[in-house]
Amino acid sequence: MTNPLFDALFAPLAGQTRTLLHLADGREISAGAFHALTARLAHALHRAGVQPGDRVAVQVTKSPEALAVYGATVALGAIFLPLNTAYTATEVDYFLGNATPRIFLCDPAKEATLAPVAERHGARLLSLSGAGEGSLIDLAAGQAETLAPVDRQGSDLAAILYTSGTTGRSKGAMLSHDNLLSNATVLADHWRFTDHDVLLHALPIFHTHGLFVASNVSLLTGGQMIFLPGFDLEQVITALPRATTMMGVPTFYTRLLDDQRLTRDLVGHMRLFISGSAPLLSETHTAFEDRTGQRILERYGMTETNMNTSNPYARERRAGTVGQPLPGVEVRIMSHDRPVAPGDVGMIEVRGPNVFQGYWQMPEKTREDLREDGWFLTGDLATQDAQGYVTIVGRAKDLIITGGYNVYPKEVEEVLDEVPGVLESAVIGLPHPDFGEAVFAVLARAKGQEPDLDAARAAVAERLARFKHPKAMIVVDALPRNTMGKVQKAELRNIHGAMFQG
Repeated sequence: MTNPLFDALFAPLAGQTRTLLHLADGREISAGAFHALTARLAHALHRAGVQPGDRVAVQVTKSPEALAVYGATVALGAIFLPLNTAYTATEVDYFLGNATPRIFLCDPAKEATLAPVAERHGARLLSLSGAGEGSLIDLAAGQAETLAPVDRQGSDLAAILYTSGTTGRSKGAMLSHDNLLSNATVLADHWRFTDHDVLLHALPIFHTHGLFVASNVSLLTGGQMIFLPGFDLEQVITALPRATTMMGVPTFYTRLLDDQRLTRDLVGHMRLFISGSAPLLSETHTAFEDRTGQRILERYGMTETNMNTSNPYARERRAGTVGQPLPGVEVRIMSHDRPVAPGDVGMIEVRGPNVFQGYWQMPEKTREDLREDGWFLTGDLATQDAQGYVTIVGRAKDLIITGGYNVYPKEVEEVLDEVPGVLESAVIGLPHPDFGEAVFAVLARAKGQEPDLDAARAAVAERLARFKHPKAMIVVDALPRNTMGKVQKAELRNIHGAMFQG
């Protein structure tokens, strides 16, 4: 029997005494102990009713146990569905209603709030805390520490990750065993990961970057991870001398640059720094190299595809670009269904074994974005030079990427439009030195009224995850429109583009 993803990532850990995870509190977890934990959790989930093809939705704090739930779900032939820990009950309600998971795993502190949501959608509620406690752990106590994974094909689904666009609700990108394994294999080879690497892992694991790039690559190659709960500057500075590689979002690098302890001596032993999930400013790339002698490797990916392009490991890493197509991944820049000339702007389309299977329960949206011949229309605008280096210049859609997280403007606008005194709102992303982009809101006042900005902030805080909150808001008489009545967000970006600069 075979289970492609489990066989490649988790099965080899069995019985190994080497350290797999170094934790922030000084504890270490061996590969063998992690495999045993994964087995116990798999048996617990099976006892809770999980069958092949079921969805297991997870909204929990990063921990070794949370990572093991991923492995356990894959072992059972089920579909892993991680959710951002910042999502509110209202947001979770949509995801559970759309995905109809068998199990919904949440933090014990949120059980009372989320129990009615789980019940409404027929999901069994289990709990898991960041400290590794909860009803799932209780259920796993005494379970067998060995398991035979459920037989799966490469085309079977392994995960659903929700993404956002500019129209409609969030979409569940269906990712198969082959999608995830092919990308991890290519990245491990392209970035030269081996069992000698120690990855500094401060990323969340509900996101493609931290789970399917960082964790998968490290597990695949037999390396170790310094598994931090998040980016804490003191913890990262302390951990760097023990690491060989680090993956991060631009915010990680700007915060390190703000600390004078970041020196060539501190990172002289490091072989690779990787950045993604949001645009890395050329200034940040240059400043980091000047300070450390290290050239950050920037790459480009999406929830639907994992990684598509990467700057080279051994050859020139060009600041401001996301590199060249990865081996096995086809990339073309198109305009009106025709390839553009080198240097001209068009939409990025990609095709390869990394490209997802479609959107969960959204066949029409799937047909719109994923062509029958395998080409996926990303919605991102870019140029590509004669050497194949891709430079992202914008998005055809209004998606905002702030600190590596996707923000759907209409979702924020719907909340702001309900605030007394607001006639309508426009939410845009503006360049930000720390987050790549910041969420910015322009509120048009209703006639004879003045919006209360404190009330607007309170409304957003109550209904939306923190990363979706506008970093600034302004009030205007009216939003700019074209002759067809469409709000001109490009004009707003031009007017307010320097809001967070300098």
